[in-house]
Amino acid sequence: MYKHLKRCFDTVGALAALVVSMPILIIAYITIRIDSPGPAIFRQRRLGLNGVPFVMLKLRSMTVGAESGGVYESVGDPRVTRVGRMLRKTSIDELPQFINILRGDMSLIGPRPTLEYHPWPLEEYSPEQRRRFSTRPGITGWAQVQGRKSLAWDSRLKYDVEYVDKISFLFDFKILIRTIAQVLTNADNVNVSNTAQSSTISRNQNEERRAR
Repeated sequence: MYKHLKRCFDTVGALAALVVSMPILIIAYITIRIDSPGPAIFRQRRLGLNGVPFVMLKLRSMTVGAESGGVYESVGDPRVTRVGRMLRKTSIDELPQFINILRGDMSLIGPRPTLEYHPWPLEEYSPEQRRRFSTRPGITGWAQVQGRKSLAWDSRLKYDVEYVDKISFLFDFKILIRTIAQVLTNADNVNVSNTAQSSTISRNQNEERRAR
């Protein structure tokens, strides 16, 4: 029942959040344009429902072309702009994703949408891991409140699949409350090297399973 109502909650919640956050979005948009060259909105292809790619929106927090320097942000990363540091610390850079929700690309709560190539391409996920794509990706999710960016990829995917199995209104509410607490304390908000290492290990394991 809730799975059918979830889309309605997403639409109403995203619309309300956009109205409330509009002054912040306008100020952020202007300061980004003043602070560094390039567009204020960053567009990136991600894997969505059923693994179908979509364009995810964020406020740009890095210099233009930063992706060529690698996926992971490090402490004091020079690619992050002055305004970008504040946007990331407060998670304001994620606000444009409410537009993605209204478009039907995303949900308020769900597995975070992964890149088309990272941690690996869609065809390299195991059948169990691929179950994470059976629901719309979210602005926040069960994996994020377990460790956010400090969580190794194999663990993130495990929590994503667990979320798919446990979707309910109370579960989503629990994740929302824990997300607010994380944002207020800025907990686990920097990627660490072991997440990348774990991705390589898990990917190798997937390749070994396919070879058998």
